[in-house]
Amino acid sequence: MIAETKQKSRLNIVADENIPGLDAWFGDLGTVTRIPGRNMSQAQLANADVLLVRSVTEVNETLLRNTPVRFVGSCTIGTDHLDIPWLEAQGISWSAAPGCNANSVVEYVFCALAALDIDWRTRSFGIVGCGNVGGLLQQRLHALHIPCKIYDPWLADNPDSSDLCSVLQQDVICLHAPLVKDGPHPSLHMIDATALAAIKPGAVLISAGRGAVIDNAALFECRKQNPGFATVLDVWENEPDIRTDLLATVDLGSPHIAGYSHDGKLAGTRMIRDALNRALRLPETVYSENTEDLKQPVVTRQSGFAAIRELLLGIYDPREDDARLREAAMAAAAGQTPVAVSFDLLRKHYPQRLEFSHFRVQAPNLDRAARQQLSILGLN
Repeated sequence: MIAETKQKSRLNIVADENIPGLDAWFGDLGTVTRIPGRNMSQAQLANADVLLVRSVTEVNETLLRNTPVRFVGSCTIGTDHLDIPWLEAQGISWSAAPGCNANSVVEYVFCALAALDIDWRTRSFGIVGCGNVGGLLQQRLHALHIPCKIYDPWLADNPDSSDLCSVLQQDVICLHAPLVKDGPHPSLHMIDATALAAIKPGAVLISAGRGAVIDNAALFECRKQNPGFATVLDVWENEPDIRTDLLATVDLGSPHIAGYSHDGKLAGTRMIRDALNRALRLPETVYSENTEDLKQPVVTRQSGFAAIRELLLGIYDPREDDARLREAAMAAAAGQTPVAVSFDLLRKHYPQRLEFSHFRVQAPNLDRAARQQLSILGLN
């Protein structure tokens, strides 16, 4: 175990280069080597004690066999990229960071609706998958007094539980289920041609969990027929080599960045350092917080939903991510950079996105109800 063999020596830590805060939170333990996460190889881990990844790295026997890695930390939510039975059979400690970017994804949902000019205050919501992300969205909707139904077969006692067909009949359908390929409740291609046909005209489908929960081929055929509902895709099958023809049919597309807020990524890094402390039997890490009020103003002179929309898009506008992804698809079609390469570059060089709590509203014409709704979303 690491605790027995490495506690008094420096660790060799290999990490996905896109994980923020590596030096601040892991540099005291040893040497941190950054490499691209998408194409990690066994040879790169020949001297590694600790492996830190994000969701793009498949961690399994092929990657770790005959390496000294004894701890794997995934600084993001979801574990479908980790072969957990194999890790545990080898005595390799592991941890993910469930919930670290849940708030970021929920904010993405509301900003996507703002970008589509949809007043979510007057709509019903259906949530598929009610874990950390879906559960937080459900909490926000309850606080906003917005009706919602959820489909999560593991949470049958949830007061909003319903069948999948009923959930798909809501005005806004948000997919936050993990990717599960077997067992009693698989989610692979759960949203197939039949499910898509159940979505009513005028609705909005937002997928910000795992790409293969939707059958992308079925969605493409559905979109070609102009089904009458809007579609927002942040996640795709076969990432990073996504279907550019599908991108051309959706209303908003982004390169798997719904959870990419600066706050969410740093929270994931911190959670994995805490997990490594437990594996190493090290003292709890003390983090210094910047308590200085540096909240940035966002300003509108509009009223009602127009004001809410302007404020949210002033903080984060998903149409900018959509434009960058479409530009990458056009370049690929012109024989320039392949879309798979551009997809990862867009993630690697993603601009810093702060969550709502960093901003202070200046809106003289905003009524009390709208102010309360913004406060529930996290704005000051």
